[in-house]
Order: sequence, then structure tokens, then C-alpha cells
Amino acid sequence: MTAAGPAAASAPRRRGRPARTGAADGPGARDRILAAARAEFAERGYDKTSVRGIAKTAGVDPALVHHYFGTKEQVFAAAIELSMAPALSVPEAVVAGERRGAGERMARGMFQVWESPETRAPMLAVLRSAVTNETAAGVLRSLIERRVLERMAVELGGVPDPKFRAQLASGQLIGIAMLRYVIRMEPIASADIEEIIAMVGPTLQRYLTES
Repeated sequence: MTAAGPAAASAPRRRGRPARTGAADGPGARDRILAAARAEFAERGYDKTSVRGIAKTAGVDPALVHHYFGTKEQVFAAAIELSMAPALSVPEAVVAGERRGAGERMARGMFQVWESPETRAPMLAVLRSAVTNETAAGVLRSLIERRVLERMAVELGGVPDPKFRAQLASGQLIGIAMLRYVIRMEPIASADIEEIIAMVGPTLQRYLTES
């Protein structure tokens, strides 16, 4: 009979799902996964990001990512909702006051988000993913529909085609954001933001309020 020695003690572990630990599965695991997903999507874009890569960055097993969020598409949806949160709150400011000045409030609220480097960076990452991947575009489209357009359409119920008008107003701002922050086309890229708000506000006001 052969005695068990150091070789037996150091025998390779069986492959399979890594053992869970309190640190990996604790209350902070979901937040770490979400933070890792935001970082991975921002750095690599939708196409090059994988659930395995997100899990590695978060320090968890890939199965835990699926447990909390489901598919890669669902992880992306959760990540961009967090990244877009400041912009998604703009409709609240628009409908909170009187209809007079709603266009200026909408423009100011959106550009305040874009002008801050802290909130601009994750939004740029989301836009880049959306323009290069149809799945990512669909997720962003659904988020804007649910969190922005439907909310504004309800509040603009007194004007004809409120959803269409909300889309026109949002499209105006997204177009300007693309030129200023993504393409960086002059002179709009270096124009004073107050000048842009003053020019755009009345147009948005017409979309939002005129019958």
C-alpha cells in the first residue's frame, strides 16, 4: 500500500464552477457586477463585451451575472439605465413647472448633463454602442421610450400628437449633442452653451406646447 504524500495533497482540483465565497456572493455582488458592466461596455462597446469579461472584472463567477441580470442584453439594459439616469430625469424638470418656459427647461436640463464630464462620459459610451450595434440600439430605444417619451407624452396630452412632439424635441437635443460632443463639429462644438439654449429653447417650446 502506498502512503499518501505531498503529491496527493497537491492534486489538481476538479474543474467546474468555482466555489462561492461570502465576498463574491454577498450583498455588494450585484453592485459590483453593475459597476463592472458599465466599465466594460464603456471601454469595449457592446460587441466586444462579454458576460465572462464582466464577471472577471467584478471578481465573480459568470453564473452569478446571469443570476442577477440574465442575458448580456439585460445586463446592458441595467448598465445604461444607470449611466443615463441624469438625462432620464430631465422630463421631470420639464413637466414640473408651467408650460411657459418648458422648452428652455428641457434644453438646460439636458445640456447640464452633457456639459459635466462626469455624466457625459458614460452617455457617450452608450451612444457609441447604440450606433454600432442594433441590439444595443434597441435597448436604448426601449429605455428612452419608456422613461422619457411616454412620460412626456402624458404630460403634453393637451396638444396634438404628444408622443410625436416629444420625439421631435428629444431628437433636436440628441442631434445637437451628437454634433457638439461626439463629432465635435465647429462652431457648435465651442459655442457658449447659454447661446445654444437661447437658440434652441423657443423651438422646443413650439414642439411641446403649440397646438
